[in-house]
Amino acid sequence: MSTVLIIGAGGVSRVVTHKCAMNRDVFSRIVLASRTLSKCEQIRDDIKKAGHGEIEVAQIDVENVKETVALIKKIQPKLVLNIALPYQDLPLMDACLEAGVNYLDTANYEPLDEAKFEYKWQWPYQDRYKNKGLTALLGSGFDPGVTNVFCAFANKYRFDEIHNIDILDANAGDHGHPFATNFNPEVNIREITQKGRYWEKSPTAPQPPKDYTDWDNGEWKETEPLSVKQTFDFPEIGPKKAYLMFHEEEESLVRNIKGLKRIRFWMTFSDQYLTHLRVLENVGMTRIDPVDYEGHKIIPLQFLKAVLPDPASLGGRTKGKTNIGCIFDGIKDGKRKKLYIYNVCDHEKAFEEVGSQAISYTTGVPAMIGAKMLLTNQWKGEGVFNIEQFDPAPFMEELGKQGLPWVEKELPVDFEMKIEK
Repeated sequence: MSTVLIIGAGGVSRVVTHKCAMNRDVFSRIVLASRTLSKCEQIRDDIKKAGHGEIEVAQIDVENVKETVALIKKIQPKLVLNIALPYQDLPLMDACLEAGVNYLDTANYEPLDEAKFEYKWQWPYQDRYKNKGLTALLGSGFDPGVTNVFCAFANKYRFDEIHNIDILDANAGDHGHPFATNFNPEVNIREITQKGRYWEKSPTAPQPPKDYTDWDNGEWKETEPLSVKQTFDFPEIGPKKAYLMFHEEEESLVRNIKGLKRIRFWMTFSDQYLTHLRVLENVGMTRIDPVDYEGHKIIPLQFLKAVLPDPASLGGRTKGKTNIGCIFDGIKDGKRKKLYIYNVCDHEKAFEEVGSQAISYTTGVPAMIGAKMLLTNQWKGEGVFNIEQFDPAPFMEELGKQGLPWVEKELPVDFEMKIEK
């Protein structure tokens, strides 16, 4: 039984906190902290009303490392769960180091002034965490997170070699708004408007990369934003257009899945969503550089975030399902094999259980499971780890128990994705 400190009070944090409170055999004391205390209090009251007991709340500015260290030392948790914004990963990692406590997050660091997310800022913490005997678990959401665990599971239990991985993320939910994002609009739009990127191995370099700076055994190939697409028939959802993007789990999986020759990431968007996004881009509303407005400096994307629907408000009106999973192409017992492992999550069922839609649910539940793996010592290590570096079996078992059952489907060996021009 352990004390945990959860940082952040958005839609994902609501799910994490609820699910921790529903697993009191592990999470005996829960403290929820955020810059906005009223959001923490609302989650606290909802958890009590649902019959899951009491949690504590606190106000914190996580950009202030000293303030965060003081709160950690006061609470003395075994683990800090960073469910805040990706801009805050580094100050929270610094605070955990100074306070001597383990760390977990769901998304990698991204600088506020540049739409670019990579592990190059967090992987160098390896020696500092290792020397203090601490664990930092990175990317314990769904993608990254569960998709990484699916890869580790397939690598360990279903294949002798995995050559190609395609990660597919489909949301067929309908919230009724003309345009809204299912998680933080600023983070979401920055991610979507970046160039696409996928990794392909060079035939002349057989060795895996040595560290986070070494990609010499392969090549990151760039595409214009949302310029490469395919139509995929998702189980329980149907055919959807999926667009090639860059996603952070590609970086770590290239390092940790040996024998890999190619990895790509795909996400679905409706035509209506993309039309709105193009208009917003064309008029400058997705810019992240400051502009002058009536004597004030404002960032257009942050202003747009303020006028778009709050993702936390979408839960009660969203219907439909998500489907997120991985397609593997590799070798087993000398024969080629293709396998599809995926999860389907229902927006309405997620809201009924924890008051959030499926996008928050599919991120929040794995964050709780990752925390459980660390607190019960099923996962142990000193240093900085991506989630696929641990044994996937106990995590996969918990997925089904905690509301995210997964499906394995063997595909014909001649199955190929059809790229559309």
